[in-house]
Amino acid sequence: MKTYIALCHFTDQGIRSVKDTTKRADAVRELAKKFGASLSQLYWTSGQYDLVAVIEADDEESANAFGLSIGVAGNIRTEMLRAFSKDEMNAILGKMV
Repeated sequence: MKTYIALCHFTDQGIRSVKDTTKRADAVRELAKKFGASLSQLYWTSGQYDLVAVIEADDEESANAFGLSIGVAGNIRTEMLRAFSKDEMNAILGKMV
């Protein structure tokens, strides 16, 4: 599985209903399964981002379809980053000329 980091901001709608954010997180964990993905970690943060999530998915298409499906609900906006393990990074470095 590939790992992705999602950096999230509450939308106006999301902050108005922030008291439901932990319930929404449970629903998002279930939604991930429909994409063959998992929300392995989720943190509510202070500072530049409101939430940071670690998502694992089989491929980029599944991860992005999952991310877009979350966005459709209108509570958060996400920036999805592909994350590489040490082994994956070593494989990348091994291909350098």
